[in-house]
Amino acid sequence: MIKARITVTLKNGVLDPQGKAIEHALGGLGFAGIGSVRQGKVFDIEVDGSDRAKAETELKAMCDKLLANTVIENYSVAII
Repeated sequence: MIKARITVTLKNGVLDPQGKAIEHALGGLGFAGIGSVRQGKVFDIEVDGSDRAKAETELKAMCDKLLANTVIENYSVAII
């Protein structure tokens, strides 16, 4: 079994209204010095098999087809 963590974040320059809302809420809760907040998604996925290269290829295909909107999002795949 191969375990992976996929992190999806918005590309630089893409507006992040949820990040702005979190930033504002943190300030309202008394947390000072918050410059900017960007939000994203994390997926922990287990893939059957032991071939790390094949698993990474499949995981990237999952990102390209479903998990990330590659027009506005970047993703990274880490085998853990």
